[in-house]
Amino acid sequence: MNRRKLLELIEEGEGLNVEFKQRFSTYEKIAKEFIAFANTRGGYVLFGIDDNKSVYGVESEKGEAELVRITAEKYCEPPVEYKIHFINLDEKEIVIAEIFESENKPHRIQDYLEELDLNSSEVFVRVNDKSVPASKEMIKILQTQSKSIPLKKYQIGKNEQTVFEYLDEHETITVKQLSEIANLSRRRASRTLIKLVRANLLLIHTKENGEDYFTYAG
Repeated sequence: MNRRKLLELIEEGEGLNVEFKQRFSTYEKIAKEFIAFANTRGGYVLFGIDDNKSVYGVESEKGEAELVRITAEKYCEPPVEYKIHFINLDEKEIVIAEIFESENKPHRIQDYLEELDLNSSEVFVRVNDKSVPASKEMIKILQTQSKSIPLKKYQIGKNEQTVFEYLDEHETITVKQLSEIANLSRRRASRTLIKLVRANLLLIHTKENGEDYFTYAG
């Protein structure tokens, strides 16, 4: 990270890979951003920059760096990989936390549970310029992608055909829609769509409100 790169990030504004923070707020709020980046494509959290791109700087770069370290290592489960950069801009110190995309997804807010709980664990992903809660479907897909769990003896059946027929006409489908049109339980509809994503036949997308929808892959 150098001064030119920092200026480019500020000019581009907040987005999929960039988040501005005028100052460090709470461990949990910053962990949410770190986790979302680690679960998505990685990114940068810029401390000392306001949402409107104003440069405020931080009071203590060493103090800010220690807060970043504690957040990444103690408030994220598993801990996220990160690198800290210090850059002087307009005689003000900016601290940049570079969060790397993880190979061990999904990360969650530290809850001290031995295993991730789909019903209670707080998992986040990055959508545009926001960090949003991940759905159960997204969490399951992240789990299978990280563990490289192969699909065994997977066959296209009646439910899958229903998905394809619906997508041919509507372009997108949700778990709720599949549940209704195929008269399936939500769990079974969810499982059907997850398997189609794992088979690389569908893609999962998350809206800024945290809701998911599915489309054809490619």
